[in-house]
Amino acid sequence: MSSLQYFAYKGKGETAREQFRYSQAVRVGDRIECAGQGGWNPETGVICTEINAQIDQAFANVDLNLRDAGGKGWSQVFRVNSYHVPMNDEALAAMVRNFKKWMPDHQPIWTCVGVSRLGEDDMRVEIEVVALDEEGARAGRGK
Repeated sequence: MSSLQYFAYKGKGETAREQFRYSQAVRVGDRIECAGQGGWNPETGVICTEINAQIDQAFANVDLNLRDAGGKGWSQVFRVNSYHVPMNDEALAAMVRNFKKWMPDHQPIWTCVGVSRLGEDDMRVEIEVVALDEEGARAGRGK
């Protein structure tokens, strides 16, 4: 597993690594795969309770996570999986609004699933992504 690089951003990412033994992202060759991101404040871990704010923050956390792993953010994302409690029109509209904001120049593949519960009590959304970062992979090999 030495060819894998694991990442956990400061704050919530480091706390999750210490308490629950998982990383926020892993670099696998030219790919960055991200653990599901919720609508928490990345410094304090406090979760937004309003669904639009929670989804907006989850998108910002994905961007933070990708950049912490050496990527360029949402412009490199080609796959999105999102999990929702509950799945409804308001949540879908917030997802689409954020897709347009964060990825104005491309449309990734997307799987969207309604679930009965997520990892923390107040979580209403979890977003995981896979991004292609060929330039970052080349730079990493040059070290």
